[in-house]
Amino acid sequence: MVTTGLGSSLAYLLSRAERSVNRGLAAALTAEDVSVEQWRILRALADDRGHSMGDLAEAVLMPHPTLTKAIDRLIDRAFVYRGHDPVDRRKVAVFLADRGAELLDRVEGAVAGHHRMIEAAFGTERTEQLMHDLERLVRALDAPPAERPSDTPLHRIAGRDGEAVPALRS
Repeated sequence: MVTTGLGSSLAYLLSRAERSVNRGLAAALTAEDVSVEQWRILRALADDRGHSMGDLAEAVLMPHPTLTKAIDRLIDRAFVYRGHDPVDRRKVAVFLADRGAELLDRVEGAVAGHHRMIEAAFGTERTEQLMHDLERLVRALDAPPAERPSDTPLHRIAGRDGEAVPALRS
C-alpha cells in the first residue's frame, strides 16, 4: 500500500478513481454524443418531478453557470425543457422531455455495461461495498459536526503519548 506522496492522500485517490470511472463512462456514452454531466442531468430528471436549477445543481454536482450551459444545450437538442414548478408556479423547473427519456433508455445499457466492467475488474462484492462505504462517507461528511459518527467520543481525543485528553471546545 502506498503511504507517501500523493498516494497517501484520500482526496487524491478519490479524484483519481473518479477520473478513471468517468473516463470509462464517457467512452460508453460516446455513441449517443452525451457527456457524463449530461447523463447525470438526464438521470436526475428521470423522476418526472421537475427540478429547480438550484436543486439540480446540487444533485448533479455542477456549479450553476456550468449547469445553465448544459441545460441550454440539452434544450437545443430537445432532451429537456423548462416549465413551471409543479409546487410553485412562480418558479421555473427543468423537466425531462420524451426525447430525453428515449435517449436515457438507449444509454442505460451502455452505463450498465460500464458498471459490469468495473465489477469484473474490482469484484462485485467489493464494488457494492465500495459504493456503500462511499455513501456512508458522504453522509458522515455532510452531517453537522455534532452528528458525525466517531469511534472516539467527541469529548476525548488521543494525546501525543496515546493518553486520552479532553478535546478543545469552541
